[in-house]
Order: sequence, then C-alpha cells, then structure tokens
Amino acid sequence: MSANEPVQSPVATPHPRRWQALGLLGAAQFMLIVDITVVAISLPHMGADLGLDREQLTWVMSAYTLAFGGLMLSGGRAADVFGPRRLVMAGLTVFTLASLVSGLAEDPTTLLVGRVAQGVGAAMLSPAALSSVVRLFEGEERNRALGIWSALGGTGAAVGVLAGGVLTAGPGWEWVFFVNVPVGVVILVVLARVLPPLPAAAQRTRPDVLGAVLVTAATGSAIYALIGAGDEGWGSARTLGFLGVAVVLYLLFGVWQRITSAPLMDLGLLVRRPVASGTFVILVATALMVGIFFLGSFFLQHREGHSALVTGLLFLPVALATMAGATTAGRMIGAAGGRRIAVVGNAVATAGFVVPTLWDGTVAMVVGLSVAAAGIGTLFVVASATALGQVAPEESGLASGIVSTFHEFGASIGAPVFSSVAAASLTGAATGGFTDAFVVAAAVAVGSALVAVVLIPPRPVETGI
Repeated sequence: MSANEPVQSPVATPHPRRWQALGLLGAAQFMLIVDITVVAISLPHMGADLGLDREQLTWVMSAYTLAFGGLMLSGGRAADVFGPRRLVMAGLTVFTLASLVSGLAEDPTTLLVGRVAQGVGAAMLSPAALSSVVRLFEGEERNRALGIWSALGGTGAAVGVLAGGVLTAGPGWEWVFFVNVPVGVVILVVLARVLPPLPAAAQRTRPDVLGAVLVTAATGSAIYALIGAGDEGWGSARTLGFLGVAVVLYLLFGVWQRITSAPLMDLGLLVRRPVASGTFVILVATALMVGIFFLGSFFLQHREGHSALVTGLLFLPVALATMAGATTAGRMIGAAGGRRIAVVGNAVATAGFVVPTLWDGTVAMVVGLSVAAAGIGTLFVVASATALGQVAPEESGLASGIVSTFHEFGASIGAPVFSSVAAASLTGAATGGFTDAFVVAAAVAVGSALVAVVLIPPRPVETGI
C-alpha cells in the first residue's frame, strides 16, 4: 500500500480461514514463549561445550528477553503502520533464521548474536500476531480466540521446561534452537496462504525515530535492571541506576510525544481504563507464572532430586491446567465480564499457592502448581480481552505491543522476586524459603483480586471495535 492510498477498514464479513490463521499464529507465539524457558535446562551443557562463564550463561537467557521486551512497542506500532501481516511474516523469518544461527554457534559471540536476533524477530512477530487475532474476530468469537491464544501462550513456559529436558537429554542442546527451524518454515509457508492482508490501519507518516529510540532504550533499561536484580539486589546501585535511567527516558519519551508532529503513539491509550487494567493483570499473571515455574523447577530438581527430563514431564499437568483455565475463561468472559473472571482466577491461584505451604513433597508441589496455573491461565484471557476489546483498528498493533511489553516486564520480575524470597532454600537444605515464597505469591494474588475489583470495568467485556 502506498503512502497516498486511503486507509482501509477491516472487512465486515469474517474471513473464512480465520480459525486456521489463529492456529498458526498461536503456534508461532507458542514458539516464542517456549524459547524463554526451553534454554534454561540446557544452559549447563551449553556452558560446557562453548566455554561460557557465569555471566555469559546469564546473557544467553537475558539477551532474548531484553531484545524481545525492549522492541515490542516499536513492533506494535510498525504493525499498525505497515499492516500486521507484513510484520508477522518478517518477524517469523528473522526468528527462524536466528534460531538456525544459535544452533550452529561454536563460540559465545555467535550464540549471543543469535539470541538477540531471536528477540528482534519475536518483538516484530508477537504484537503483530495478536493484532491480527483482534482484527480477524468479532464479538464472542474474539473471546474464544483470545482464550485459545492465551492458552497457547500460557502453556508455552511449562512446555519449554519439558522440551528443554527432552532435547538436552536426547539429541543435544543445539536442538532447542534447531527445532524452531522446520516449525518456523512450515508456519511461514502456510501462513502465506491463510493469513489475509489486513491492510495498514494507521496512516503512514514520517517515522518517529527519536520516539522509537527513547521508548526502546527506556524499556530495555528497565528490563535489564529487573533481570539483574536477583544477583545484584533490588537496592543495589546497578539496579536503581538502570531503573532511574528508564524513568528519565520514559519521561523524555512522554515529552517528545506531546511536541512532535508525528508521534509514535497516543499517550492517552495508556491511561484508558481497559488498557491500564489489562496491562496490570498481564504484569501480575506473568510474574506469578514465571516465579512459580522457577520455584517449582528448582524444588523438583534440587530438593526432590528429579532429573531434568522427569521435571519436565511433571510440568505436563501444569501446562494442561493453564490451557484449561484459559479456554474456560475465553468461553465465559463475554457473559461474566473481566472483573468476575479476574477475581475467580486470582482466588483459584491463591488456593494453588497454599497447597505447597501445607504439604511437602513432589505430589503436593505438582498439584499446587497445577491449580495455581489454572487460575493464572484465566488471567491471561482477562488481560487480553480487557485491554484489546475496545481499541480501534489503527491502535490494535500498539495496544498489543503494550500488553506484550508488560508481559515481558512480568517475566523479568517474577524469577528474581521469588528467588530472593526463597534464597535460603535455594542455597541450602531448608524448606522454609519455598514456603515463604508461596505465601508471598498467595498474598500477591489476593492483592491482585482486590485491585481487579476497583480497576477492571464492571460490565462484561465489549469486544466490538
């Protein structure tokens, strides 16, 4: 579409292949989320083969998350300006090629370059894919679609633990990356036939390069600070310094958006009640999910003595519970409304967190994680449906980018917060640290329910644009 062509609105009649497109987009998003956790179990093997020190091992994990989260808003805006289909295809191509580079790496530099490139591709793909889902579906169908989307994304972290154990124990750590290549190519080829054009919804204007640089640097600084907080401490000069830099850059971004003639985004979008409440829910849900996965994985391997493969298999019911919670919420949210679903989801999650504090052992941990995951799965649907249910087509990509950015903030917060609380049990034989961490998780879920009552609009979610 040329710059002078009029902006087109989405077609009124539903696209006949919308469900096939949803399945493919969900599979692509699933692959992105899996890559956050699939690497964790294989890190010791990567370190041994490539001679990685502790700091380099940390960056194998962090480089992906940093690029993914830092560029998300720019990727979302690009989806609005150039059309989500173009960004989906480009992002998937970059991610697939970067996975090949990472798997072929024979030195630390190549591996880290590949991981950064994976994050860049993911930042292009994720918000554009979610924007496509929002624009392909209407009304109650959109709720169901977002339920499926959230279920796939929510289970990705759990499946990543399983896949990492299976692949590392089998063909080797390289295959945690290589497996993305055939999957990515197949999705790319089929999407080219199934995904409709979904033309750009926003007028193409002079790109706001300074705005993109400021918001990317701000988000990157914030995520970098959160990633390192577990090792450096929340009150360390490094953590506070990068958080301070992020605040300053966000303020500069806000000022620039008000004075430039072609802003990257309408800042009013951030303070709309649906968007604000949706981003709060996704932040809390992701932090809880990543935090308890970290605790559960550590407990099962180091406290109970299970292998990486067995630990991955024990996470299967957790993945299934997440999917069940999300799909159920997708079917109910249109009638019940986001507020009620959020309260119920937080209550279920709280009940799950309590189980490991009352009983010890593998069974209690798996049962508690599964119940909690079912509750958290509902929250992912609430977040997406609430934040995106009332945005205009020209804002869907950017709004998706905002939701996805706060997802990465939550992922960056979860592990360091809960590892700090459980520190005594992570480094010794005591179990009190695990109990303390799950008590904190339960308290966060209760607080989240109370905030949801105040923040989330009371009426059922309106999903028409």
